Amino acid sequence: MIELEVVILSAVTAERKTTWPRYCSPVYVALSSSIIYIYVHYSTSHSPLCIFQLSINAFDYNCHVDLIKLLKQEGELFRLRKARQKMSELFPLTEEIWLDWLKDEIRLTEEEPNREKVYELFERAVNDYICPDIWLEYAQYSIGGMGSPGGIDRVRAIFERAVTAVGLHMTKGQTVWEAYREFENAILSTVQVCVSITSRDLLDMEATYAEYEEWSEHGVPETVIHQYKKALQQMEKCKSFEESLMVAEPPKLAEYQGYIDFELKEGDPARIQITFERTLAENCLVPDMWAKYTTYLDRQLKIKDLVLSTHERAVRNCPWTMGLWKSYLLALERHGADHQTVSDVFEKALNAGFIQATDYVEIWQAYLDYLRRRVDFKSSKELEELRGAFSRSLDYMKQDVEERFGESGDPSCIIMQIWARIEALHCKNMQKARELWDNIMTKGNAKFANMWLEYYNLERSYGDPIHCRKALHRAVQCTSDYPEHVCEVLLTFERVEGSLEDWDVAVQKTETRLNRINEQRAKAAEKEANLARQEEERAEQRRKAKSEKKTQKKFQKGTRTGEKRKAEQDDYQDEWNEDSGKMHCLTETGLFGRNAPPGYKPAAATPQRQKDDNPELRNDNTSVFISNLAYTLEEPESKLRTLFETCGPITQIRPVFSNKGTFKGYCYVQFESPVSVPEALKLDRREVEGRPMFVSPCVDKNKNPDFKVFKYNTSMEKHKIFISGLPFSCTKEQLEELCKSHGTIKEVRLVTYRSGKPKGLAYVEFADETQASQAVLRMDGMDVEGNKISVAISNPPRRNMMDKPGTSRPMSDMMPRQVYGSRGRGRTGLSLLPRSLHRQSAPVSKVENGTAAEQVTASSAANAAGEPKPLSNSDFARMLLNK
Repeated sequence: MIELEVVILSAVTAERKTTWPRYCSPVYVALSSSIIYIYVHYSTSHSPLCIFQLSINAFDYNCHVDLIKLLKQEGELFRLRKARQKMSELFPLTEEIWLDWLKDEIRLTEEEPNREKVYELFERAVNDYICPDIWLEYAQYSIGGMGSPGGIDRVRAIFERAVTAVGLHMTKGQTVWEAYREFENAILSTVQVCVSITSRDLLDMEATYAEYEEWSEHGVPETVIHQYKKALQQMEKCKSFEESLMVAEPPKLAEYQGYIDFELKEGDPARIQITFERTLAENCLVPDMWAKYTTYLDRQLKIKDLVLSTHERAVRNCPWTMGLWKSYLLALERHGADHQTVSDVFEKALNAGFIQATDYVEIWQAYLDYLRRRVDFKSSKELEELRGAFSRSLDYMKQDVEERFGESGDPSCIIMQIWARIEALHCKNMQKARELWDNIMTKGNAKFANMWLEYYNLERSYGDPIHCRKALHRAVQCTSDYPEHVCEVLLTFERVEGSLEDWDVAVQKTETRLNRINEQRAKAAEKEANLARQEEERAEQRRKAKSEKKTQKKFQKGTRTGEKRKAEQDDYQDEWNEDSGKMHCLTETGLFGRNAPPGYKPAAATPQRQKDDNPELRNDNTSVFISNLAYTLEEPESKLRTLFETCGPITQIRPVFSNKGTFKGYCYVQFESPVSVPEALKLDRREVEGRPMFVSPCVDKNKNPDFKVFKYNTSMEKHKIFISGLPFSCTKEQLEELCKSHGTIKEVRLVTYRSGKPKGLAYVEFADETQASQAVLRMDGMDVEGNKISVAISNPPRRNMMDKPGTSRPMSDMMPRQVYGSRGRGRTGLSLLPRSLHRQSAPVSKVENGTAAEQVTASSAANAAGEPKPLSNSDFARMLLNK
């Protein structure tokens, strides 16, 4: 049966390699293959299918577990042992799998000569995880060999290792201690029964102490009493954490994390270690927990065997995590591991199956750093090995990483840059360094200014002026992102190094290049403007089509609705003819623009409020406009009076309410003197019940058309940079301090939401374009409080023209166009004008005298010349308005 399986699996593997797709599912492949079909039906179990799946992917953890379970059910002990052995070579085994394996081996090897094999298996088991049950089984098994020479000493040594490893386990360590005491009691080989009530506390510590007190003939020593009390106190501190672990559902990661943080503050290394081990026994596939544990061991304990074994367990549990392999390599070098061991670990890391192309770049960088540190540049052996490793890394990126991920993972060619610097600095081989930089530039990096400046700096440090000049001339011709910057660097170089002829050539080349760049930018801007204009035209056509379609639908409803609206118009005719006048301040008009609609009646107000709202008492020069207040603000008048009294004497406060009497979130504060207005403007963004209050000048833009409000620029601002990815805690002062080393700062603006919360974005304006370009090159990718920021020249996207304040929109010619204030649009665009008065015709930007009458006359003439035309809603409105 086994031989037949081997033959069939060999045939299946050969067929798969030649004909089956790379990513085809093994199950479907098996079902589609006649060989597998015969094989599965011939076999009496599903274990052959698991074997076949493992032949495709040896790292399928669940498939290993399933195969072990199936073989155990079948009683195939020989194949079961091989399956367990294979899995243990690839992964750490769980406590359950180890205990089953150990018990099976104990039953199979009861003869004395075979006990050593079981001991070796136990040693492998206790190295995978710190498990009290495995240690207890190990100690109990060793008791059976007490009769052999040195057996008692061996048992005692195993017990000592066990209590050291798991004696501090709060819930299971007690069983190991009890077994140790029973063993010592049985052989009576010590005066003291190894109670060892020290800081290694147990849950059943009181009973153990009572037993020791009863056993001891001379009383309990003072040192033991002191340690016992200390252990009780420690147990009381840990009790809450243990109780939370008992009631929590697996994997209990959050509870263990809190426990670890507590132990780290306490600072007991033994307790910290056992807490980490307990956590990882239940969360072995959490890379962050392994990283935290290994970092603690690297920085605090620094015990070689413990550190290296833990790193090895970490990468066996989470082989896909590059950071764990990188830490392992550093730990091996830190503790003086031999070169072959480090190289073997690195080769295993390459075969671990990382999930990102950049992971392979980082692991290669870590290994190359290790090789560089061990090189004696006076000797050629290690240097040749380093060069060979660099060459192999580049081939690996090209052949393996790019084929798998479709990208190199190293677009900036960092590995080649490091190699070039090593050749220039340590080997004095500038020819090789230049060859490497030529390769870097041919990989798509020639258009980036920062790459050319890196090359220039290398030549400046280790090369000669001739090659520096060549590099800068090539940079001027090839750079497309920041050509102004490289041009300036070239001119600066010639000022310091060049002759008059060199200066003339540099000026000519830079001028020619910049003129060409400006032409290209102008064409691109013109193309973008044309596209924007075409988009606006299409949007206008869509609006017109929609308006015509809506008019047609209303016309089809008949004239009965028109008659009803005609009656309604008579009710409003008198009020419409009344001159309601213009409101004093723009935003006080509420929802109705400058003039109130016919039939509108303000909500009932108290006599005092009517007196306060008298326009004759208002003065824009002594008033400020308050907005962004909460709608739920109770008694806004009294609260704002308290807030603004510090600015000067107040004449009146005018909160704006809706028809239903609810506060609308904005109001006006009028002072007795204009001197108070600047003081009030300083309160802008002051929080009022959790919201930032906006304080603006009270300006009637009809009387002051030159009043400037903040407008977003929609074109490239070469002297300004845009920063994203900032931490939300970053302040304006911190950002200014960060940027001032790159040039003279004119303005710093943090972008926030209306609520005042930061967006993590900012604009920084410099004195000129050169300083801004230099800031981009030096700050892009910088780490700020753990955040990697992105920096670019400010180039805001084109805003939707329909969203801009003041943009012309198709509106009824009966309603004045809404004018927006300094805060943009109001909270609602609702119109309370009766629908019967809405015009559906094309909007008229400005109506001259006689225009409306001429339109009605023309319409009447057209109807008289031909057949009668049904009247639309607009026609009815004109008839009512011209009675």
